[in-house]
Amino acid sequence: MVKEIEKTGIPVVHMCTVVPISLTVGANRIVPTIAIPHPLGNPKLDPAEEKALRRKLVEKALHALTVEVEGQTVFEEDVTLKDVLAKA
Repeated sequence: MVKEIEKTGIPVVHMCTVVPISLTVGANRIVPTIAIPHPLGNPKLDPAEEKALRRKLVEKALHALTVEVEGQTVFEEDVTLKDVLAKA
């Protein structure tokens, strides 16, 4: 589905726990997440730490939307909201 949406000109970020699967299905912008049962969080963290972790992942996904890619790209570097807004 990711590839079909991108064909219309809308960039898509595939946030996933198993990057090789995203590569196999042809996703172009891939953001690795935490773990299969909790892809966007970690229930072992206290609420403030988990919120910070989730924010970091969402900021990374927003950053990926602002980047032109040629083919499949895995976004592993950390970014901040300030970085994302600077590119917008």
